[in-house]
Amino acid sequence: MTDSTTQSAETRSGVEIRDLYKIFGSNPKRYIDAVKNGMTKTELNDKHNHVLGLQNINLELPPGQISVIMGLSGSGKSTLIRHINGLIMPTAGQILYNGRDVVQMNEQELREFRRHETAMVFQKFALLPHRTVLQNVSYGLDVQGIARSKSEPIARKWIERVGLAGYEDNYPAQLSGGMQQRVGLARALANDADILLMDEAFSALDPLIRMDMQKVLLDLQSELKKTIIFITHDLDEALRLGDKIAILRDGALSQVGTGQQIVLNPANDYIAEFVREVNRGRVIKAETVATPLPEGDAPLPEFKIKGGSTLEKAARRLAEHDQRKATVVARDGRPIGTIDMHTMLTAMVTPATVDDEDAA
Repeated sequence: MTDSTTQSAETRSGVEIRDLYKIFGSNPKRYIDAVKNGMTKTELNDKHNHVLGLQNINLELPPGQISVIMGLSGSGKSTLIRHINGLIMPTAGQILYNGRDVVQMNEQELREFRRHETAMVFQKFALLPHRTVLQNVSYGLDVQGIARSKSEPIARKWIERVGLAGYEDNYPAQLSGGMQQRVGLARALANDADILLMDEAFSALDPLIRMDMQKVLLDLQSELKKTIIFITHDLDEALRLGDKIAILRDGALSQVGTGQQIVLNPANDYIAEFVREVNRGRVIKAETVATPLPEGDAPLPEFKIKGGSTLEKAARRLAEHDQRKATVVARDGRPIGTIDMHTMLTAMVTPATVDDEDAA
């Protein structure tokens, strides 16, 4: 196995989805041209008793980042993630990784791809009840034919990394839901796969445990730089985890961008309604709304705010130090813009809709 912890994201490939369509029914290929030419999901179902699952998906999922695919129930997000490892095959389109099309792989190639290049974390944990924690975590390595003398130290390492040291001999029934999901995460990481697929992985957990698992994932990702594709219906979770977010509606992409872009510039009314209740102060960063540096040698405010600070934290800092304006700096301390209290407060307020104005 390769050691992905020492492999930079720049040397690895992301996943590219091109012109992907999925029609469910007895003869899906018969209707693919009609769908491409404008037949709607409703028409396809009413006239031909086929279901349009995914429609014209074009999406790049960068290496070493967390890409979140989100949407409401029935939007196609779980269908899409199962295309990436070939559990579902498309009616048309390509799924590219390292120059290879998953769709064109034969059965043996697909089996090897799933064993070595991808790992999956499920919503319902999917642990083997008759296996201990140690045996569950080492399961993928056992399937690969790796000797127990080599697989067990790897499994123990990841059990410790997810905070379960001392539970190696316990069975899943003896663990809480959060602990069981940590086992599932450790099992996926033990395979050393570049692509980590997480389908509603934390949705079955209580809110506090869910936030704890999100932190565990972010802490691990800051070091491992896996290519993580995370499915969720929860916008707050998407905004917390996602370097890139793709929002699906009825099997089609509604908007793709960073959390900042989606909250500040929703592409349509559907997205605007989605993000309406977001606490913008806890999502939008100072660098996103900062005014560019002035030309020439104009003096900059002496007070400094980190560009990665949320507007809520930045505004609190300004208020605590009785400041109205600050220089926004990058991680290396380099000035990248300026910001003032008025700009921050304006950005934190959700724009009024027509209904709001009518009510007023």
